[in-house]
Amino acid sequence: MKVKQLFIAITLCFSIVASAQNVAKNANLKLKEGPIDEQFEFIIQNSNKYKNYKVVKRVWIEKLQKNVADSINAIRKDFDAEVAKVATQQSEIEKLKADLAAVNQKITDLNTEKDSISLLGLQLSKGSYQTLMWGIIAILAILWLFFAYKFKSSNAITKEANAKLTETEQEFEEHRKRALEREQQVRRKLQDEINKNKS
Repeated sequence: MKVKQLFIAITLCFSIVASAQNVAKNANLKLKEGPIDEQFEFIIQNSNKYKNYKVVKRVWIEKLQKNVADSINAIRKDFDAEVAKVATQQSEIEKLKADLAAVNQKITDLNTEKDSISLLGLQLSKGSYQTLMWGIIAILAILWLFFAYKFKSSNAITKEANAKLTETEQEFEEHRKRALEREQQVRRKLQDEINKNKS
């Protein structure tokens, strides 16, 4: 009977030691690989109870503390990296905005240049240019009509003056012929009188 009790006691001790080793291995595995919330859950569930308290192994608490500090440091590094990334992206966005503004200004300038015509160094819109050109054409047409009217009027006056000049020349020619005939007659008469006086 004593042998049987001894055997049971030895078996029970081995099973307790094996169970403790299994829990220790499981604890190391859970505290190394699991997320922080699972590590907390593991410590809460596998801690011993004493009245209303939990008795937690110091090694587990220190491991959990180290894991939390490592997680916080990793999160802080990720956060710093993300802040740097955001700052870089923000500077790139500002540069792209400046480039976009420059491109938009260039497009505006090109559209203005496309929709305008340079005349004597001035940029005029196509509408203003057309208005100016049609205005110049209208002024030139009015001037042409005015000068054509003046030319026609002057031409009529010139023709009338030429006609009067021709008429005057004809009258003068007739007057000259008559004067010449009278002079010839007077000379003949004078010659006749001279001839009479001689005889």
